Amino acid sequence: MIRFFSGCLILVVGGLWFSGAWAASVVFLNPGSAPDPYWSSYSRFMQAAADRLGMNLQIYYTDRDTRTLLTLARKTLQGSDRPDYLVFSNELNVAPEVLRLSVGSGVKLLAVNNTFTADQLSILGDLRSRYPDFLGSVVANDEEGGYLIARRLIQSRAPVLPGQTLEMLAFSGTNSTPVSLQREKGLYRALAENPQVRLRQIVLGGWRRDRAYEQAQVLLKRYPNVSLVWAASDLMAFGVMDALREAGKQPGKDVLVGTINDSTAALQALLEGRLSVVAGGHFTLGGWALVLLHDYDKADQETRKPIGTWRVSAMQIRERSDSLSFMQANSRDDYGIDVRQFTEGRSPKGVAYPFVRVGAAD
Repeated sequence: MIRFFSGCLILVVGGLWFSGAWAASVVFLNPGSAPDPYWSSYSRFMQAAADRLGMNLQIYYTDRDTRTLLTLARKTLQGSDRPDYLVFSNELNVAPEVLRLSVGSGVKLLAVNNTFTADQLSILGDLRSRYPDFLGSVVANDEEGGYLIARRLIQSRAPVLPGQTLEMLAFSGTNSTPVSLQREKGLYRALAENPQVRLRQIVLGGWRRDRAYEQAQVLLKRYPNVSLVWAASDLMAFGVMDALREAGKQPGKDVLVGTINDSTAALQALLEGRLSVVAGGHFTLGGWALVLLHDYDKADQETRKPIGTWRVSAMQIRERSDSLSFMQANSRDDYGIDVRQFTEGRSPKGVAYPFVRVGAAD
C-alpha cells in the first residue's frame, strides 16, 4: 500500500536487498553537527538509503567549520583510501576549493543542498571541461518552501480592513548560501502577492537558536505590533519563540510563527499550536542524491553521462492533523521510504518521479 505524507512517500518495506560482490563507496561531508536535528535526520535517511541501495557510505560532520570541512575533503580526495564518490554541500562556499582538491584524485563529486553560486560559476568557467569528475547537483525546492511558509502564515492571520497592515519579522540563515537566498526569494514572492503585510525587518540568524533569540529580543521591542514571524529554520524559530514568551507574548496566538524543518520538536510545537506553520521533507535530499549516484554507478562506463542538475520537490507544508503520523515516521531511519523503487527512472504506480532536471551537468 502506498500513500503520500505531503510529498514524502510512505511505503510498506519489502523485497530483497541489493546484493553483489562490489559496492560503490561514498563519503558525505555533512556541513552540520550531529546534535542538530535536521542534519541528524539527513544523515539517518541517507544511511538508510545507502543500505537499501547496497552502497558503502561514510559520514563526517563538519560543524559548519570551513577548516574542518576542507581538512576532511583533503583527506578524502588526496589520502590513500579514496572513495568512489564524494558528496558535499556548498553551504560554507567551499565548493571551488573542493574542486581544486579533487583534481587528479579519481573521485567523482556530487553537490547537494547548496550548489555553486553565480559568482563562483563566473570565476570557475566551464566545469565540465575543467573538472570532468564533477557530476552535478541535487537541490530541494527551497524557493517554494519559503513561499509556502509565508503564504500560509499570512492566510492564518485574520484578514485586515482596507488601509490596515500586518507587521512581519523574518529570520533568514546567511547572506551567501543558495538555500538561504532561495528561501528568502520565496518569502518576497509571497509578500508581493500580499501588500497588506509589511515586512519590518529581515535579519540573519545564522541557523542558530541563540542568535535568533538575541535578535528577537531587540526586534520585538523595536516593533511591538508584529503579529507574524517567518523563520528559515526551526532552530531560529524556537529562539524567536523564547524571546516572545519572555516579552509576555504567546506564540501561536499573539504572534504566529512559521518555519522550515519538520523535526520532532517542530512537529510537536505544530500539534500544540505554538508553531502555526511548518514545512519539511527536504532532509531526504541526501538519500535521493544516492539514488542518482546508484543509477550513474550502474550505467555503462563507456556511455554514461554526468548526472546534471536536479531539483527534488521534497519540501511540503505539514498539516497539524498529520503531526503525529510524521512524528512516528521520524522514529524510523528510512522514514518509511523505500528508495529502491525510484532507481533507473522508475517510480511506483500512481507516484510521480521525485526528480526534475533543471540543467545539464554544471
